[in-house]
Amino acid sequence: MKYKVGFGFDTHRLTAGLPMTIGGVTIEHTSGLEGHSDADLLIHAIIDALFSAADMQDIGYHFPDTDPRYKGIKSTELLKECINMISEENWQIENLACTVVIQKPKILPYIPQMKQILAQIMQISTTDISINAKTSEHLGFIGREEGASAHVVALLKKKQ
Repeated sequence: MKYKVGFGFDTHRLTAGLPMTIGGVTIEHTSGLEGHSDADLLIHAIIDALFSAADMQDIGYHFPDTDPRYKGIKSTELLKECINMISEENWQIENLACTVVIQKPKILPYIPQMKQILAQIMQISTTDISINAKTSEHLGFIGREEGASAHVVALLKKKQ
């Protein structure tokens, strides 16, 4: 049985008045994440981790921010396409370990809903997705509430 591990990372600027979507969930806050798509940094990091493990380049290679087709697109749609692409290469997801680093808002109450949305798209159990929320203890750009980041490790298994 062949297994491969991949790592993904994403960061986005927080901007007043924009919507905030993390893990497919809209979160009420005075600022939102800025980007070409809906700027869902957790899903972007998941996509990068999956592509990394499958040795298939990265999110920018497959969904470039220079392509107008992806302007404002929901990242859940990009994740669905990513899942199709890695499945075509005979990879299946074993599990994901995710960490979102954001000073505010607190995202802990939203994690169960994020896991439900992500599990449904990836066709895995919610118990195969771990999502942790961290602050940066008021240090750096995250601590100053200028941005947020996500880190993801994915384990893939080659289908028989």
